[in-house]
Amino acid sequence: MTTKKHWLIYVFCLLVSPLFANPHPSSQLYHQLLRFKETKRVLFVAAHPDDENTRLIAYLANAEHAEVAYMSLTRGDGGQNLIGKELGIELGYIRTHELLRARETDGGQQLFTRALDFGFSKNPDETFNNWDRQKLLSDVVWIIRNFQPDVIINRFNTIPGTTHGHHTSSAILSTEAFDLAASQTSFPEQLSKTKPWQPKRLFWNAYNWGGQYEPQEGKTYFRFPVGEFNPLLGTTYSQIAADSRTMHKSQGFGSTSQIGQGVDFVELVKGPSFSSSPFEGIENRWNKLTGGAQIQAAIDKALKEFDFIHPDKNIDNLLAIKSLLSKEKSTERWFLEKVQAIDRLILQSMGFKGEFVIKKEIGYPGETITADLVLNNASSRALKVESFEGPLFKIAPGRELKGNVPLTQNIEIKIPQDYPVSQPFWLENSLDGSLFGISDPAKIGKPVNGSSIAGTVTLTLGGQKIGLDLPLQYKYNDQVDGEVKQPFTLVPEVNVNLDKGNLFLIKGADNKLRVEVTFRNAILEGKLAMDGLKPNQYRILSQENDERRKRSIYVVEILESDAMKKEVLVSFQTADGRKFNQDTKRIIYKHIPNLTYFTNTSFGLVKMDLKLSNQKVGYINGAGDEVADVLKNLGYQVSFIENADIRKDRLKQFQTVVVGIRAFNINQELASHVDQLMEYVKEGGNLIIQYNTGSPLLTRELGPYPFGISRERVTVENSPFEADFNHPILKGPNPVTAKDFEGWVQERGLYFTSDWDKNYATPIAFQDPGESFLRGSLLHTKYGNGTYTYSGISWFRHLPAGVPGAVKIFVNLIEQGGGK
Repeated sequence: MTTKKHWLIYVFCLLVSPLFANPHPSSQLYHQLLRFKETKRVLFVAAHPDDENTRLIAYLANAEHAEVAYMSLTRGDGGQNLIGKELGIELGYIRTHELLRARETDGGQQLFTRALDFGFSKNPDETFNNWDRQKLLSDVVWIIRNFQPDVIINRFNTIPGTTHGHHTSSAILSTEAFDLAASQTSFPEQLSKTKPWQPKRLFWNAYNWGGQYEPQEGKTYFRFPVGEFNPLLGTTYSQIAADSRTMHKSQGFGSTSQIGQGVDFVELVKGPSFSSSPFEGIENRWNKLTGGAQIQAAIDKALKEFDFIHPDKNIDNLLAIKSLLSKEKSTERWFLEKVQAIDRLILQSMGFKGEFVIKKEIGYPGETITADLVLNNASSRALKVESFEGPLFKIAPGRELKGNVPLTQNIEIKIPQDYPVSQPFWLENSLDGSLFGISDPAKIGKPVNGSSIAGTVTLTLGGQKIGLDLPLQYKYNDQVDGEVKQPFTLVPEVNVNLDKGNLFLIKGADNKLRVEVTFRNAILEGKLAMDGLKPNQYRILSQENDERRKRSIYVVEILESDAMKKEVLVSFQTADGRKFNQDTKRIIYKHIPNLTYFTNTSFGLVKMDLKLSNQKVGYINGAGDEVADVLKNLGYQVSFIENADIRKDRLKQFQTVVVGIRAFNINQELASHVDQLMEYVKEGGNLIIQYNTGSPLLTRELGPYPFGISRERVTVENSPFEADFNHPILKGPNPVTAKDFEGWVQERGLYFTSDWDKNYATPIAFQDPGESFLRGSLLHTKYGNGTYTYSGISWFRHLPAGVPGAVKIFVNLIEQGGGK
């Protein structure tokens, strides 16, 4: 199958299939026909999920009827998560699908480069120290050449220091690529698969944080009236934008629509000036076709004669457009999208519904599955089903559909043993620095894989063939939510899972690892192996087969390590020589599809000489982190504290209480009981509170003495530091040295404190390049008989990553409560 065909199957399955699942009143069909007529294209550029201006995208797509794509450099992997524990690539996977839901809402497309979101960056110099600038620039050029926008709109400007370094970098790259995309000598290796393209104009989506943008004298700008009402859609562009932005649930961006007038400004950066419209002088693409004038006349006729009461009466006019399109030889992306769009309009006008469904969600390579093709034509027009074909099957029903009588056909599919599992393509290879290791250039720009198994229905109507791509989906009825569809997902036949992400070889910690090998069909003969350990460094204590659950459970004792920190890969090798070393990860939230990806089954082995007590530690969850799991693996007795237990008499059972990240941003019960936490400290408890953001903050009273929360952070993970090694939390029970500040990950910390009371000690300071030292990363004080710590250090990253020095410092924080 060609690259173009693969791309179009993705576009149809992802963006079109939902249209067949939702009601489509004739006013929306008319709206889609207006969009079909328009050929201008806009590329909106920024750095992260949530950076996009959904109001402007909604207006451009639905008022200007342009084809709009949002190119986000990253998938948001480096941010925080308000709805769960997922961070890193898991969070990026969530935000990828939140962006897709947002575009489904506002009418745009979604595109990505290879950039990994490595966390906050203060300026573009720091950003490009992490990102390979030339490779990322080639991605932007590639996307421009393939999407072929007439207009590019940067969300941010190119002035360093005014915003996040990723933001500024997105504008810098886009501005450079604006000219390079048209050059035959720029990234010439791309030209065997695409061709040069010169956009007409480049704009900045001008803003003024905290106030209305005021156009500067001598600047060319344009106002878009983004607050207007669309009678065909029955809503305003502001409401569409709010609904779109609300899809960013992992960031807590639920939005309420602005009521009334609203404007968005764009300021010209490159390209010719204009007098009345940013799209002035842009050629209508229909004019590039041999029969372009006839096609436009046919579209105008369909619009003029559009029947809102009997939409099936529009079919002849739509077929006439399709017939004219079929005579053209163009392979341009915009044209191929129009071909699929007219097919979509024809089928929607007939009340057509197509499904390719199965009664289970998970399969595996080597399995034979049974699925159902279900097709229905609600109109009286005869629609013939010629064939349904995919890489693994082909049927030829040769049946006519009409009169609301459905066709259901059973299909048996044998999945080859070497068929790929449903791994997101950007996770297939190791990282290339701070870029995803995407080897196939055709995948650059695409947001997701598309369906693991899909097929194309070929239909005939009025002597013309209509193609419909259908993904295989798991369909079921939920007692609460009714009909639910989820992607059919392929996983390895053998799954290898560990009960620990990190194993600590320290006195008092559990040095045993539980390995669960699960089989999709039946338990297979085989053996367990540990790559990275010598045979004398571990031993298998037991193996137990559970035939009913089709799994083998191993208990492995780790005896020794020849390094302070290393990664150990665990694999299961079958008797026939196949090797399995992947663990299936699932992410399930109602606002996005169920997500599946696979990690190498490995654990971090950390060998340290740590002194710690067998404390009882209470953990109050926040927005979600894995710190409690690390503390358990270290040997602490960790219990989760529910809201009802945030009372002094209940807290006293714990020597130390740790509060999770952003807890005071989301937990009103916790915020209402700060007095109980302080009483706990005063009577001898040890309280550690991890970072919160300054807004929204449910209480300003976070400690026994006042302090504020700033937006200050240190983003370079191995930046310079200052430390008072004589302070109790650095002195013992595990003496901290300068070496313990090495090997940290992503950042030092974020949302540091400000304006703290003199009763707090600040024993640690960090410094980003070119800036002053910041002392607000950790506040510590005695209060009554107990101890209190508030810290913006990114423990939620460093501890799960097994950073030895960070682990040591956090253990010392806990040990302030030892023996009480």
